[in-house]
Amino acid sequence: MKDVFTTVRERRTIRRFSAAPVEQERIVALLNEAAGLYEAEGTPHWRCLYFGTPDSREKLAESMIAKVTGSRLGKLLPAPMTDLLKKQITGTPAHVIFIAESAGTERERDENYAAVCSIMQTVQLLGWEQGLGMLWYSDPMILSESFYKLIGWREGERFAGILEIGYFDKAPRGRKRTPAERSWTTIGEGGSIHTVAAPFSEQNIQKLLNEAVWAPNDGMREPWRFIYVTGDKTEAAGKLLFSEEAPSPPFLLVVAREEADPHKQDEDYAAVCSLIQNFQLLAQSEGWHLRRRIPEWVYDRKRCESFGLRPLERIVAVLEAGEHQRYSNSGFPPHAVKITIN
Repeated sequence: MKDVFTTVRERRTIRRFSAAPVEQERIVALLNEAAGLYEAEGTPHWRCLYFGTPDSREKLAESMIAKVTGSRLGKLLPAPMTDLLKKQITGTPAHVIFIAESAGTERERDENYAAVCSIMQTVQLLGWEQGLGMLWYSDPMILSESFYKLIGWREGERFAGILEIGYFDKAPRGRKRTPAERSWTTIGEGGSIHTVAAPFSEQNIQKLLNEAVWAPNDGMREPWRFIYVTGDKTEAAGKLLFSEEAPSPPFLLVVAREEADPHKQDEDYAAVCSLIQNFQLLAQSEGWHLRRRIPEWVYDRKRCESFGLRPLERIVAVLEAGEHQRYSNSGFPPHAVKITIN
């Protein structure tokens, strides 16, 4: 990526695209590069489907509006309105649907979903540098039986969303983000740069997070919170009977607020994953070495509460200063993204 700081801050959601076609080869290249930039422990599994021809977009549009047209409200809508919905879909040059594949445990399911959401965010950033705008779309109104049939839905899979992709003429203005310090808690001795080895100090992390918060999130809910744990023997960590998965201070817990609505829960989890991916890309550009993981203990409520986790919150990831090696566990070898061309 050319200039991560500028790209993360300047990327915008685009809703109006020009008629210029987007080359299939460009989309595939973006997917491969984005998959290669995802770094986390574990081996997540995900797949995507590309709709870029007029015929494939027509079929996609029919499936996406099927739930609307088949509803009581849809039957009352005049034909021009449903035609407009369909035209908006068929008029977008390219669509890529992202799906997290099924898994045997909750942890593996979260690893798959975190990976696909993070890769979606990286595709948006890489595309932006090439003049491509995107809209991350996941409205449950599109999830009809015909839509599931079109994408070859398999039991246990998790729909992450559609990236609508195209060139554009004008980018909208960005909306102000909340500084990371306002969603920050420190546990332990404090984050002084004199007590914590650079670069993983409280000050340096907050600096990068204030760039990473320019992540896409629906309605600007900003559903994240940060818990920074430092010191050799913090009181919170001392309460936990950790196994070999014990993190070594300092480390950062990235927390998501959980809405009552399941769709909003998924949207917010995706937003937090996008923020984490922004943070990792920024850290890489600064020469940091990080470990990103979802350890088993984050599913133990009592252990999480030792870190001050609030009701209706969950830990999305643990970030630690890592070894001097590059994790590249996208689940696919280079240039082998599991993509279906329609």
